Amino acid sequence: MSNNLILDYIRATTNLYGIVPLEKVVDIYNQHNADRIGLDDIEVYLERDLSEYYIYVYFENFVHETIMEFDEFELMMIKKGSKPYYIPKRNELLKYSDMNYYEKPKQYQNLYKYIKNNFFPTEHEKAEMLCVEIRWECIFGPDVGVVFDHFNSTGVNFKDENQVNEVLQMVMELSNNVRLWENNGYTPNELFEKFEKSKLMPLPQDRSFGIGDRPKLRVIQGGTSEKIGRNDSCPCGSGKKYKKCCLGKVEDLR
Repeated sequence: MSNNLILDYIRATTNLYGIVPLEKVVDIYNQHNADRIGLDDIEVYLERDLSEYYIYVYFENFVHETIMEFDEFELMMIKKGSKPYYIPKRNELLKYSDMNYYEKPKQYQNLYKYIKNNFFPTEHEKAEMLCVEIRWECIFGPDVGVVFDHFNSTGVNFKDENQVNEVLQMVMELSNNVRLWENNGYTPNELFEKFEKSKLMPLPQDRSFGIGDRPKLRVIQGGTSEKIGRNDSCPCGSGKKYKKCCLGKVEDLR
């Protein structure tokens, strides 16, 4: 048993889950390694200062500094609920001991290639940095206005509304495929496919929904936009007024 390896597991699981109970670190460590550890091997770290790794101890949990800084421990625990944990293989998990590590799914690569080819063909590092900022926003929403503020701040000029909608669609696809603390490391798509999809009733063909029963932002087609009034019939087909149905859900996605 290596103390450095135990610390790596604490760092990796905290970075991946945001909040991780001590016993969960023990469980994951023992799944991956032949030399088994107990809770007492983890408890010694309760007395250590882990702030250099942006980790704090709170109610028998290792907690990422960001959650403590914004006083969101209770809120994050509510969001996590009883969701299962995403546990990658040993080598993949330990990559998360580096706080700057994150996966780059194909949706990230698609967005990066589009931004690079269309906006920064000779400034690939600038394209990468913009994608990093957008990915970070996806973890917390994303807020469409804030996302496009990032484009504006880097001097991006969209050629037309169709291009705006192309980018928006790619951002929403990325947001469904980033690993979230509130999902215990699962992406929204993974959580839906593995645990929620089988519970859903078939949807009418004219409904446009995202993960689970969350409506996607409507993509503007052909250079025109459609604004839905609060008292109009909800476009989801429920028969209710928009303000009584999907209005709040759409705002939650922003």
